[in-house]
Amino acid sequence: MQGKIHSVETFGSVDGPGVRFLIFLQGCAMRCRYCHNADTWAANAGELMTADELLDRAERYRAYWGDEGGITVSGGEPLLQTDFLCELFEKAKQRGINTCIDTSGQPFSRREPFFSRFKKLMTFTDLLLVDIKHIDPEGHRDLTGQPNDNILDMLRFLSDEGKPVWIRHVLVPGITDDDALLRRTREFIETLGNIEKIEVLPYHSMGARKWRELGLDYTLDGAEPPSKERTENARRILCGEIPELN
Repeated sequence: MQGKIHSVETFGSVDGPGVRFLIFLQGCAMRCRYCHNADTWAANAGELMTADELLDRAERYRAYWGDEGGITVSGGEPLLQTDFLCELFEKAKQRGINTCIDTSGQPFSRREPFFSRFKKLMTFTDLLLVDIKHIDPEGHRDLTGQPNDNILDMLRFLSDEGKPVWIRHVLVPGITDDDALLRRTREFIETLGNIEKIEVLPYHSMGARKWRELGLDYTLDGAEPPSKERTENARRILCGEIPELN
């Protein structure tokens, strides 16, 4: 089996514990207005590679991983290539490699055949980094072009299964930097029993250049990154009632 690979990074330090070998898969149905990887959207692009080819390359850097490092698969949206991801992670576990998925959760469904494939994938997955893009359904659709009910359902399922999750939330002034929305997000997170970490990621416009190169209109032109004070405010609200996350 071959996966559609956009790119790899050999020394990732912010996408999971320890030092990570990052694999970016090609294809995504989300159209997040702040996306800095718009060149990963097209599903019919990317380099075809096998799981063994990727793992052989990753293991060249294993000496840098330490006790906590491993591989993180991102995108694009990795769950669009679930069968390939299952093979990659099963072989990674056979090699004793820690596995992590960075996902928006958009493809999640309890319908078959996806649900059985997802449950199989979870048996080989050590950690998931899951974006909560926007807690409000209408706000989420405006920001990403997709609904969020199935994404929140995935988080509930992962909680029921006890699968470790780190939550990520991009703070965008005028869109997600709103105290009432942040409290609603926290209230949802408090219903989950598997959250190990919450990360607030300040909005940046570094992806705007790629949008223009692809002939796309960047709709957040002029938006400024949130201040340190607003970023800390968001972190305080999201984590404030969950002592173990402070």
